[in-house]
Amino acid sequence: MATPPPEKRDPDLVAFGSRVRTLRNNAGLTQESLAAASGLHWTFIGQIERGTRNLSYRNVLRIAKGLGIAASELVDVEQAQP
Repeated sequence: MATPPPEKRDPDLVAFGSRVRTLRNNAGLTQESLAAASGLHWTFIGQIERGTRNLSYRNVLRIAKGLGIAASELVDVEQAQP
């Protein structure tokens, strides 16, 4: 499946994905290591980071746990914007 162009992606999903990528990089994790720590597939992490995948609350919790942070820190995208 082809990735939709940026202008066709949901801005909220793009912002969330960017937040996941930033926090993952800050933690020194690869997509693969975050996926393993979260119990998810690494391609799913990539789709989230690109803003092409909507995810459930349960998966938000899994990613937060994999990053070692509270879910509230992960979803606070507005505060994370400069």
